[in-house]
Amino acid sequence: MYQDVILGPIISEKSMNDVGLSKFTFKVSKKADKGQIKKNIEEKFKVDVVSVSTAIVKGKKRRFGARRIEIVLPSYKKAIVRIKEGQKIGMFDTAGQKEASDEKT
Repeated sequence: MYQDVILGPIISEKSMNDVGLSKFTFKVSKKADKGQIKKNIEEKFKVDVVSVSTAIVKGKKRRFGARRIEIVLPSYKKAIVRIKEGQKIGMFDTAGQKEASDEKT
């Protein structure tokens, strides 16, 4: 039941800056609620989740091809998960945390 709750991480400039604040952004199933997301993150990454915020991101329109055909990308649900201070999730372990530590000093 919980295997398809987390679809993948969202890697962007904003999400990588939030890593220093112990916030991690994931693309999740539209049917998943905050409780399912929290339980799945805690089981999968062995961290303590403090809070979960969710938002539905509307699909954008894209034009491509010689005829400039317009398509609409599908909308999706994203979850911003805040974990306990001092813990981390390995797939987000990049420059975002180094920048946050540089700001403190």
